[in-house]
Amino acid sequence: MLLGTMYFLFSWIYWGSLVYIYSAQFSLAAPTHEKEPKPTVVPFMNVYERSMCQVREILVDIYQEYPDEVEFIFKPSCVPLMRCAGCCSDENFECVPTEWSNVTMQILRMRPHMSQLFVDKSFQQHTRCECRQKKEIKGKQEK
Repeated sequence: MLLGTMYFLFSWIYWGSLVYIYSAQFSLAAPTHEKEPKPTVVPFMNVYERSMCQVREILVDIYQEYPDEVEFIFKPSCVPLMRCAGCCSDENFECVPTEWSNVTMQILRMRPHMSQLFVDKSFQQHTRCECRQKKEIKGKQEK
């Protein structure tokens, strides 16, 4: 009889703890009736400054820089480089590099089912940018 009573007691403790844990998790996930925080608005000057023509880190596909090496698979397939990007105050201007340097990175170059090898690849990084007038492209004359 003592064994039956202990089993009964332990089963109640077990089920009680499960109900407690479940209700605690449910109460954490349940929506509250408090005011939700308003979405923050990024001020104009922050947006303007961050969108200006400047050097920033962007991911560049290796095949874009080395288009003649398509028989290889590169890991990683893209690399982080500092490049000019952003907006100019007039649509007749574009963000262009005025100074640059080279950086060499170690990349895994693989030829499927044949070989894999760590290679050093050089990439051009921009160090200074400015907005310059777009060069006119001489196209077909309109009829």
